[in-house]
Amino acid sequence: MAKLPPQWIPSPFVWSNFSEVWLKVDFARYTLNSFLIVAGDIVGMLLSCSMVAFGMAMFNFKLKKFLYFGMLATLMLPFQVTMIPGYFIWTSFGALNTYYPLIVPSFLGGSFGIFLLHQFYKSTTKELYEAATIDGCGPWTVLWKIYFPLSRAVLSALAVFTFMGAWSNTIGPLLYLQDKELFTLPLGLLFLRSDVGMEQQILMAAAVIVTVPVVVVFLFAQKQFVEGIASTGLKG
Repeated sequence: MAKLPPQWIPSPFVWSNFSEVWLKVDFARYTLNSFLIVAGDIVGMLLSCSMVAFGMAMFNFKLKKFLYFGMLATLMLPFQVTMIPGYFIWTSFGALNTYYPLIVPSFLGGSFGIFLLHQFYKSTTKELYEAATIDGCGPWTVLWKIYFPLSRAVLSALAVFTFMGAWSNTIGPLLYLQDKELFTLPLGLLFLRSDVGMEQQILMAAAVIVTVPVVVVFLFAQKQFVEGIASTGLKG
């Protein structure tokens, strides 16, 4: 890292740095913890955002526009604004040092996910919903049997966004987690720096381990990701 001029492709590759990372820090445990939180966030975000977006797109009720634009306004609030109130709320629930503060909010919906799905549901023909109701389908059946499968591309895009956000989240775990056994990969990487000091090669190897899953997920979901963004951004 300190070589001048910089050497972009190292020669030779030192693969032992990766094994040393796993020996110095319990990265296997941190990886499992990260995947657990990510899975919970994705499930919660897809379910909650689908229901809220479907309701706002298909039904008319009082203060609908006010609630929708009020929800969008929360996109302008950075996490730092809600960090301290959120900490006190979860402290009052006795949920510190657990994964509840990191997973439960996803089941309450997310403004960006609701916006994506709302745009897609608004772009579909209202006749589809009316035909399903004439056939005797209730709102729940229409959502889960018809609109949920139709929005597969948008849901894939939302899942990728949620994965990247939850996987790279450092402030949340740092705020709520105390036991090292509960740490996630970004948090483990943060504390690894204090353990290895100036061993930059170990830090860089750990950074690669943390980054690789995000790259792999995006490469495999790239087609669905692009289709999902296109179906919400070019219509409605």
